[in-house]
Amino acid sequence: MVGFLEAVIPSIAVGLLFYFVMRKIVRADRNERNAMAALDEQAARRAAEMQSAERGARDDASPSGE
Repeated sequence: MVGFLEAVIPSIAVGLLFYFVMRKIVRADRNERNAMAALDEQAARRAAEMQSAERGARDDASPSGE
């Protein structure tokens, strides 16, 4: 019985180590994707605001007779 445990424990330990490392990698990737999505949304919002501000500036600069 002791020989069996000595043979199995290293494999179990390596399996657990692999599990926790992969879990950490997957969580980090998920967090990075969420952060990038937030940055992309923020950039799109800024671009839309700048476009509307440019349109407003062009409309204000154009002669009212046209």
